[in-house]
Amino acid sequence: MIRIRDISLPPEHDPRQLQYEAARLLRLSPSRIRQLRIVRRSVDARKKPDVKIIYTVDVTVEGSEAKVLKQAGCKRASLAPVSFYQPPKPCPAPEKRPVVVGFGPAGMFAALIFALAGQRPLVLERGEDAAARHEKVERFWSGGGFDPRSNVQFGEGGAGTFSDGKLNTGVNNPRIHWILEQFVAAGAGEDILYDAKPHVGTDVLLTVVQNLRRRIIALGGEVRFRTQVADIEQEDGRLTALLTENGERIECGSVILAIGHSARDTFQMLERRRIPMEPKPFSMGVRIEHKQSAVNAAQYGADSPVLPPADYKLVRHLEKGTVYTFCMCPGGYVVAAASEPGGVVTNGMSYASRAGENANAALLVTLNPEVFPYPGPLGGMRWQREIEQRAYDLSGSYLAPAQRVGDFLAHRPSGGAGEVQPTYRPGVVWCDLHEVLPQRITDALEEAIPALDRNLAGFSAPDAVLTAPETRSSSPVRILRDDTRQSTLRGLYPTGEGAGYAGGIMSAAIDGILAAEAVLNAANLH
Repeated sequence: MIRIRDISLPPEHDPRQLQYEAARLLRLSPSRIRQLRIVRRSVDARKKPDVKIIYTVDVTVEGSEAKVLKQAGCKRASLAPVSFYQPPKPCPAPEKRPVVVGFGPAGMFAALIFALAGQRPLVLERGEDAAARHEKVERFWSGGGFDPRSNVQFGEGGAGTFSDGKLNTGVNNPRIHWILEQFVAAGAGEDILYDAKPHVGTDVLLTVVQNLRRRIIALGGEVRFRTQVADIEQEDGRLTALLTENGERIECGSVILAIGHSARDTFQMLERRRIPMEPKPFSMGVRIEHKQSAVNAAQYGADSPVLPPADYKLVRHLEKGTVYTFCMCPGGYVVAAASEPGGVVTNGMSYASRAGENANAALLVTLNPEVFPYPGPLGGMRWQREIEQRAYDLSGSYLAPAQRVGDFLAHRPSGGAGEVQPTYRPGVVWCDLHEVLPQRITDALEEAIPALDRNLAGFSAPDAVLTAPETRSSSPVRILRDDTRQSTLRGLYPTGEGAGYAGGIMSAAIDGILAAEAVLNAANLH
C-alpha cells in the first residue's frame, strides 16, 4: 500500500477528485488505483479566504508498488507504514474476576479488554444506564429535579457522554486507531477514523456507549448500574474486597479504579483509608459563547456553508497563570453539569451535526496546588465545591451566573443578553462574575480576553457571553501509582481522568486499556 500526503483540494471538490489527484501524483491512470482509503483529513485556513481540505490517503495500485513509487518520483508518496494494535488474546480466567469501578471511557475500555481476553469482568457504576440517564438529565435541564446519582457526571459513558464527544488527543499511541474502530463498530461515523479532529456528538455517543456495554456483556462481562463503592477492605497491604453502598461485599483480586474526576465522596473514602494521593494542578474559569457564524468568519475569512463549523484553540501565558481555551464546541451548547446538590457546574456539548447557532469553549486559568486555599490532597476539590456553591447561592437555584464580556471587562453587572443568546439550560442569572469567581481567576481573564482577540478576531466582542463556573475540566487529585500502575495498596489500579492520569475521552480510554493490560501481565507472571 502506498501513502500519499498533503493532497490539497478546494472545500467544494467532487469526491472523485481525490482519486484523480492521487493518480496524477503517482503518474498513473485513475483506473490503476484499485482502492483508496482516507487516512487523515484536515482544514487548512492559513491563507484565508482561500481555504483548502488537506488529505493523506493510502492507495492500493495495480502492479508493483516499489516500481510505481520509483517511476512517480513523488516526495509526498512512500510505502504506507504497517502499524496496528492487537488486544490481548483470551487466557484462563482467574478465580476472582477483575472488577472495574466506573464506566466512563477508562472503565469501559478496560472492561472491553478484559472481556476480549475471556476474563468475565464485573463493572460497578454508581450512575444509571445511558437511556435512563438521558431522561434524568433532560428533565434537569428543563428545570426539573436534580438526581445526584444520575447526571451529566455519573452514569454509563461518564462525563464524556454529555460532551462534544471529541476523540482527538495529544497522546501518540498505537491503541488510538483500534479505539476509534471500536467506536465505529458501536455506531459512530466512519469519519472519526480519519478526521484530524474527530468528534462523535452526544446524540450519537448515547447509542455508542450502550452498544459497547452490550458487547462487553456478550463476551461474558457483567455491568451493574446504581452500584456505588462505599468502602474497601485490605489485608497485609493488598486489596481484598469492595463494599457497596447497599451493603454487598465483593471479594476481589484486581480492581481498576476509574471513578472519574467528580467522584468526590470516593476521594474522601480513599483519604480515610490512607490511599496515597496528592493535590494536582487543574484549571477553573468560565464558558464563553460567540455566534458560530462569527467564529467561521474569523477562522475561514467568510462564513462558508461548505466548510465544517470552525473551531479554535487559544492560549495566553500570564504572570497570574496560563489562560487557555479547552473543549471547544462548534455549534454547541453550554450545559448544566452538577454532580452534587446545591452547586452550579457548567460544561459544553454539541450534537453530531454541530448545527447550533452558538460556539462555546471553556476559558480556563491554570491553578497550582500552592495557591489552593485548602490544605491536603483534596484541597483543590474543596475549592471547586466552594465556588460551585457560591454560584448556586447567587439565585438559590441551578441557574448559572452569566455576564456579557463587555460588562465583565468594565466591572458592571449585565442586565440581559445582547446579540449572543446564552444556551445554558435551565437558564442564567445575569450578574457581575467578580462576585462569584476568585480574584485570581477574574484578574487573569480580564487580561487574557482582550489579548486573545488578537489571535481570534471578535473573541472579546462585548456581546459574547461568559457563563460560570467551569470547574470540572480535569481532576484536582492524583491517586498515586507505581510503574505497575498499582497503588501502594496492591491490587488497586488507579486509572483514567479521575485518578489524574488522563484528560479527555481518548487519553482516558488508552489509560484504561493499559491498566487492563497491566493486570493481565501481572497475572501471567504468577
